[in-house]
Amino acid sequence: MHILMDERGKKYMVADQEFHTDFGFITKEDIVGSEAGDMLKTHLGREFRVIKPNVNDYIELMERKCSIILPKDIGIIIAKTGLGSGFKVLDAGTGAGATALHFGNIVGNSGEVYTYEVREDFAEIAERNINGFELENVQVKCRDVTEGIDEKNLDLVFLDLPKPWDVAEHGKSALKIGGYFATYTPFIEQVQILQRVLKKVGFSEVESFECMFRGIEVTNKGTRPKTRMAGHTGYLTFARKL
Repeated sequence: MHILMDERGKKYMVADQEFHTDFGFITKEDIVGSEAGDMLKTHLGREFRVIKPNVNDYIELMERKCSIILPKDIGIIIAKTGLGSGFKVLDAGTGAGATALHFGNIVGNSGEVYTYEVREDFAEIAERNINGFELENVQVKCRDVTEGIDEKNLDLVFLDLPKPWDVAEHGKSALKIGGYFATYTPFIEQVQILQRVLKKVGFSEVESFECMFRGIEVTNKGTRPKTRMAGHTGYLTFARKL
């Protein structure tokens, strides 16, 4: 799998086969033999740069039929829970697999990520996406996490679900001491219910956050925050088993 970028800055994910665009085609032989940094030319003489894809490049271009959690929120989840090499993670509400890909990329070959998705069509897409990025430490399961968690001694249970409180007891049982239970929810009413339930089942350090992320516009006239921004996406709630 390669990523090519054209003269406009547009990126394309390409397999080992002939590649066609409005700028012409590139032969399969050129693509297969290319390395990151190479410049490939189409039959019309237009240039494409070969890029080694990182996880964000891949997620931007991969197949999906649903929204995904943005990097601004993923970064807080990883930092707040101290996620690192060798960790064992349960992710539920897989969707297209973006969050599982981020987790798998962080925990590395010595870590494990199990991701539960109740919809079979989403689970199939997620599995294709994860296999396409060649991660061998992520396992997709088509099952309902509210019915229980197979894995034990987890470092993190992360949920992107409408009613994450339904998994509070299962999550606590599956976590190791010191492990984190984390959720992503779009509405404040969900946060209110979730915090009450997490405290009731005995979690510690229950906290919720919202991340606002605004770019900076630099022009010849001056520099200021951008008028448009990625404002509210969801609330992040964290709790710890201590």
